Amino acid sequence: MRAELLSLLWLAITIGGYYALKPLYRRRPRWWTSPLLTVPVLLAVLGLVLGMNYPAYIRDTHWLVLMLGPATVAFALPIFRYRALIRAHWPALLAGVLGGSAMAVASAWGLATACGLDDTVRRSLLARSITTPLAMVVSADVGGVPELTALFVVITGVMGIALGELLLRYLPLRSALARGALFGVGAHGAGTAKAYDVGTEEGSVASLAMVLAGLLNVLLAPCLAGWLH
Repeated sequence: MRAELLSLLWLAITIGGYYALKPLYRRRPRWWTSPLLTVPVLLAVLGLVLGMNYPAYIRDTHWLVLMLGPATVAFALPIFRYRALIRAHWPALLAGVLGGSAMAVASAWGLATACGLDDTVRRSLLARSITTPLAMVVSADVGGVPELTALFVVITGVMGIALGELLLRYLPLRSALARGALFGVGAHGAGTAKAYDVGTEEGSVASLAMVLAGLLNVLLAPCLAGWLH
């Protein structure tokens, strides 16, 4: 019974922490107030205080990760709404997705190798720039640890929001297409949410870029796994 109560407690803290900290992000929309950062920090602190390890936590709350799949599919609605914009600029979008995905994979592998990280960690880092449910699939295909990849995805999303704000401030990205693709390819779901704060068109383009990048990585994962072997 104690294990069941503990499971419910962590579930309540995760969901309750999100709803409690989300108003802070609405009042001060900065990367350091994002629930993607504040909620994991809260959970990590409580885990250390209560002596709870990650495997036990994910065992009790793993179904929250499974819900990311249907949530990702929901991005199809704004994509359909702005299909005319997509049809008009599909070459640029395709080039951005291909280039961004290639750069994400190459930079992750190169930096991990330069830092002397373990091979399993390097493989887990490869899918860090795509949305979590697809990233976990890619991670398993290339020999990584899906749960570790999910952590890297969250970190990438938070840092992508922070760097995206700086890039929008200093780079001459005037079109909704460029601004949306920047967030969608570079910071997946977290970036897409931030892109909607910038504008509806930016958010729609970011949704499309995020989905295309995820599908591209899933399709190419077997080829990447063969190359790594």
